[in-house]
Amino acid sequence: MSEDLRLDPRDDDAPDALQEGQLSRAFVGDVASALDGGDDDQVRALVAPLHPADVADLFAAIAVSSRGPLASALGDLLNADVIAELDDYVREDVLGALSPGEVADVVTQLDTDDALAVIEDLEADEQREVLRALAPEDRADIEAALNYPEESAGRLMQRDLVAVPESMTVGGVIDRVRTSIDPATDFWEIFVVDPARRPVGTMRLSWLLTAPPEIAVGDVMKREQTLIPVAMDQEEVALLFQKYALISAAVVDDAGKLVGVITVDDVVHIIQAEAGEDVLKLSGAGDGDINEPVFTTYRTRSRWLVANLITGLVSASIIGFFSASIEALVALAALSPIVASVGGNAGNQTMAVTVRALATNQLTQSNTRRTILREIRVALLNGLTLAVLMAIGVSLVFGNPTLGLVIAVAMQFNILIAGLAGVMVPLTLDRLEEDPAVASSVFVTMITDSMGFFAFLGLATLVGVQYLR
Repeated sequence: MSEDLRLDPRDDDAPDALQEGQLSRAFVGDVASALDGGDDDQVRALVAPLHPADVADLFAAIAVSSRGPLASALGDLLNADVIAELDDYVREDVLGALSPGEVADVVTQLDTDDALAVIEDLEADEQREVLRALAPEDRADIEAALNYPEESAGRLMQRDLVAVPESMTVGGVIDRVRTSIDPATDFWEIFVVDPARRPVGTMRLSWLLTAPPEIAVGDVMKREQTLIPVAMDQEEVALLFQKYALISAAVVDDAGKLVGVITVDDVVHIIQAEAGEDVLKLSGAGDGDINEPVFTTYRTRSRWLVANLITGLVSASIIGFFSASIEALVALAALSPIVASVGGNAGNQTMAVTVRALATNQLTQSNTRRTILREIRVALLNGLTLAVLMAIGVSLVFGNPTLGLVIAVAMQFNILIAGLAGVMVPLTLDRLEEDPAVASSVFVTMITDSMGFFAFLGLATLVGVQYLR
């Protein structure tokens, strides 16, 4: 039986630990009780059958104050596979319970990208201690990777790869792989390089295994390949993998030399993280990690709530400007929020589509004008539909067709403005090299609310309240 076999909730020994693929409350409670009682042997007995990913979930599920004791109790069960699966904030608590030497032992078992994820979260003095505890070769690799920008291909790549000259025979490649490559190294492609170690092609493992051994690599390799610059942002890397259906890709430095490889399993995490990150940024919720410290979450969210408060004052001042009209006809106060709310929803729809299109490189300078015109047409159609419905409804409820016409025109106008704001605000922020997912919602909400109140109350005042009674 494989040592890392995940417990199946249908097995006899599994029900206490897993329920529908998740750790049960009873199991987490049993582990916590064993920790409180100082019974480390019982803790290890409970945790030993778990898959590393489930052990990582256990650290996230247990009380924060128990994470350090749990790490100490597990001993060698807290291995590199578990550390690699831990949430970033949980990992900080777990690593805090380990000595620099123990952290170094874990780092040496990890791929370079996972090792970096561990080391880059440490304090500067802890980083130095861990690096000093590493073997010289491992330390050199980690220090070189730390020099690359955060969230770049250089941080994401692995250095363990197979590279051969195109003059080598297929049989020679197989012999090299057997004799010089660590069996623990996973790879899907052989990279073919020139004498200066610049990539000139790739060869899949299936070709390696099926080609006659006497044929030169240059005769069976594929020369077309996607090369990743070492400084490329990880989100752009993920888009390349998605666009070209890559399994792995070579990473090259400024001189075009092969320095590493990125594999699809790393990119899957990036795609998931970036997608969730944009959604959370649109709401101003920060990282959105439930393991994030309370005051860190408070600082992130309160900043945007204060910004919303300020923009709300703008809308309130517009309402105040038309207070005389509202006092003369109370129906204006009841109907104004509807115009602003519908406009806000329309703007948020367009904004979400635009931010996603920017994040996935669907929206570029070449199709910006077409996209803007498309959103104008959509806004006009949505506005016309809602304006007609609103005009009919207000005319019937308030018995005043003139008031229905005023609110219909205001709603058509505000939805058109909302469509323009929803696409133009993210585009403008992107052109200014600001993250459109972070601040777009604040500006779009301010514009749609302000213009909604201004359009409706302004038109009502212009027509004359006496004609709307």
